Amino acid sequence: MSVALVSGVSELEVAGTVRLKRETPLAFNTPGRIAAIMVREGDRVQAGQLLARLDTTALGANQASAAAEVVRARADVKRSEDLFAKGWVTAPRVEQARATMVAAQARARAAGFDVSLAVLRAPASGIVLARPGEPGQIAQPGQAVLTIGEMNQGFVLRLPLADRDVARVRQGQPATVTIPALGAVVLAGTVSEVGARGDDGTGTFRVEVKLPADSRLASGQIGSARLTLGPAEPGAPISVPAAAVFAARADEGFVYVLEPVTRRVRQRLVALGPVSDAGVVVTAGLKPGDRVVTTGIDRLRDGQVIELAGQKQAGK
Repeated sequence: MSVALVSGVSELEVAGTVRLKRETPLAFNTPGRIAAIMVREGDRVQAGQLLARLDTTALGANQASAAAEVVRARADVKRSEDLFAKGWVTAPRVEQARATMVAAQARARAAGFDVSLAVLRAPASGIVLARPGEPGQIAQPGQAVLTIGEMNQGFVLRLPLADRDVARVRQGQPATVTIPALGAVVLAGTVSEVGARGDDGTGTFRVEVKLPADSRLASGQIGSARLTLGPAEPGAPISVPAAAVFAARADEGFVYVLEPVTRRVRQRLVALGPVSDAGVVVTAGLKPGDRVVTTGIDRLRDGQVIELAGQKQAGK
């Protein structure tokens, strides 16, 4: 038989985890002691709602110091300009004073910016998913204090797919989802995102299935999705009948490949993949169009000349 790519449409069922589409960790911009956290895990929050704040004693002192530096720098500029008008200082002295004032103003703006970010507000309406921070704790810049799930983005089921499967999934295709926590109900989902990079630890690609609105959904629930895999891309594995493989061990085996011109059969080492009722997947060693022997394997030897069944001469 001539071998071909495993390109038939098939179905795949894979387990995953329910998540809100957008789950945002919130952190402060500057280090400081957490003065208060106004929400707990599971609380519903509104966009712009105050969630947490730092103790601004040190930040306020820095802001006041920066503001005083601006006042001093402005006075120095005015004094230098007056002296320059009288010819008592040079132009570079005036330019230096002006540059010092610009730098002081920049530091004052930065200090004010830090004070404005000493509070955390909800970026959108949602739910508090995690609260790793606690009042009294010294928070570092970028250290998550709260994680907010934005409800207006809806829920998705995140699935880990092997590389050979993710190549056959398309954005927008339908998927049927079951979540044991919701009972026997079947949800009609849609593939909304197909990952472009595999996970460094597992080698799997993340696929997201957008779920319909349901008040019983919660981040962290376990579910499964049934996906219809489309035709394989070029370079996909090849399938051969199990009877064509001999001397198999571990993930390797041999097949007899027919040379079309000499009519000789040659042993060829191939890499083997999953085995199913449809045959054995060959992941390396064969290419589409190769002709492999499927019967009479035990009566052949490497380099033997044969005639195909059904032709005038019987096998030699």
